[in-house]
Amino acid sequence: MIAELLENQAVFAGLIATCGGLLAYALIYPLLSGEARADKRLQSITVSVDRVVRSKGVELGMRKKEVAATIKELDAKQKENSRVPLQGRIHQAGLDWSVKKFFVASAISALLFAAAGFFVKKTLVAAVVCLPVGGFAVPFFVLSYLRKKRVKKFIQEFPNAVDVIVRGIKSGLPIGDCLRIIAMEAAEPVRGEFRHIVDIQQLGVNVADACAELYKRVPVTEANFFGIVIQIQQKSGGNLSEVLSGLSKVLRERRKMKGKIIAMSTEATASAAIIAALPLVVGILVYLSSPAYIELLWLREAGQKAMMVSAVWMAMGVFVMKKMINFDF
Repeated sequence: MIAELLENQAVFAGLIATCGGLLAYALIYPLLSGEARADKRLQSITVSVDRVVRSKGVELGMRKKEVAATIKELDAKQKENSRVPLQGRIHQAGLDWSVKKFFVASAISALLFAAAGFFVKKTLVAAVVCLPVGGFAVPFFVLSYLRKKRVKKFIQEFPNAVDVIVRGIKSGLPIGDCLRIIAMEAAEPVRGEFRHIVDIQQLGVNVADACAELYKRVPVTEANFFGIVIQIQQKSGGNLSEVLSGLSKVLRERRKMKGKIIAMSTEATASAAIIAALPLVVGILVYLSSPAYIELLWLREAGQKAMMVSAVWMAMGVFVMKKMINFDF
């Protein structure tokens, strides 16, 4: 009996000693092995990362607000300068004329058209009718045609100029030197426009404002993008070469999309031209084959009214077809 009691006490004492050893191992070993220090360091690193992430988020939010404010400011300036004066339109057409010289050329054109109308019809009424055509319609039509032609050339060459800036910045050149390279080596009209940017920059205007002047002289979306990118980079910072590289890709994709739209709308344009020209062509052919048959249209009052109504409906049809095939890109 006593032996069994002593044996049970020994087993119980052994269990107590084992539990005590395991408890001591659980409490002391992490301190000796460095796990506690590792956990503490991991916790401190986690807190530091959270602080950095929060600070980065705040900085990113502030940067987005600055960019949005800059874009609003640029839009407001562009709306103020949306109306281009006559001198600006003359420059956009690639002419170095003054307004006075343009009006002198318009007056000469008006006199020539009036003289041509008088000699053809031998009446003063024809000369008076041709006077505003030669004085206003023809000069402004030619000015608009030259402007569109010059803008088209600018859009074709402008992505290459942006690529020159990207490569120059990546090689370590400042943006001013890149602009000078374009002003010397690019094709017209990009070369002339960037020469103007370099010239006003040498007068004390900063790069951002000088590049913003490009949109005033060439009012196209591509020039607007370029000015906004430069101004945002100057105010908010960032990798200018990367941003301009993305801008170059966007400009080239826009040009590809424009080509696709023109190719897809060519059939509709040709159809509209054929439909618009068909009545005139048929009328001329009928007049050449049997003039007595078609002369009733302008010799009799009913024919004159029919021609007037037909001209109105024809003009409406041409206007509708033009709106249908005119894509805004």
